[in-house]
This record gives sequence, structure tokens and C-alpha cells, in this order.
Amino acid sequence: MRQAQARQTGSARIIVLVVLLLIIVATLAGGGAWLLTGQQGARAATAKAKPAMPATPIFVKVAPFTVNLDSDACGPVLLYTGMTLKVADSDTAAFLNEHMPQVRSRLLMLLSGQDARELISPQGKQTLADSILEMLSTRLTDPQPTLAIDEVLFTEFIVQ
Repeated sequence: MRQAQARQTGSARIIVLVVLLLIIVATLAGGGAWLLTGQQGARAATAKAKPAMPATPIFVKVAPFTVNLDSDACGPVLLYTGMTLKVADSDTAAFLNEHMPQVRSRLLMLLSGQDARELISPQGKQTLADSILEMLSTRLTDPQPTLAIDEVLFTEFIVQ
């Protein structure tokens, strides 16, 4: 009888140990899964929180030059200006650099017809920048890729 009781007690202990072992394994597995999903969520949140770096701007420098403007009551007027063109892609930059003599010639022709009194004001400079963008939208050669010029930036500007 004692042997039967001992076997039942031994069997009960083994069952209890197996059940405890299963509970521990299940708890560890659940905790591991929770940690992994928590870390992935944190990584995703960190990735979303980092602002995207803006694209590096591409600039095409136009060497400074002096232009005679329309004369006013005081006599001849000069414009000394330097500018940089902000472009959207390297193809546009390469094309403009290859055709810079034509670009400068068109700029000289456009600038020589300007009125000095209008160019002195900020609005006059903005109007001139808009006119330059419009002038650069006309084809320089045939065939020509579509040019992506975003902005005209005046780096030097003296009316005298």
C-alpha cells in the first residue's frame, strides 16, 4: 500500500513539475514575444520620428556681369549683377553649364532693356527674376531636355 501511495505521490510530483515547467516556458515565450514586438514598434516609431533629410540643392552659378540700362535724366545707368540658378536635377545643371554662353547672352539682352528705377525695389527684383525664369523656359537648342529651374537667386545686385 505504501508503494502504491509512493507511486501516486511520485506521479503527482512529476505532473506538477511538468505543469510548472510548461507555465514557465509559456511565460518566457510570451515575455520574449512582447519584448520583440515592443522593440519593433519602438524602431518603427523612431524611424517615423526622424525627419527625412531634404535633397541637396543643386545650384548653377552665373558669373557676375555689368549691363548698361536705359538712360535716365541723370545719364547712363549701370547694373552689376551676379546670380545663381537653383535647379531640380543634375541634367538641368549640366545642360545650363554646357550652354552658358547662350544663357549669358540672353540674360544680357533681357537686362539691358530694364528700367533702373524699377530694379531698385524688391518687387522690381522679383519681377526681373520671374522674367529670367520665363526667358530660360524658351528653348536654347533643338532637341532640348525639359529644364527644371526652380529659382533665380541674385547674389550681387548694384544699380548705379
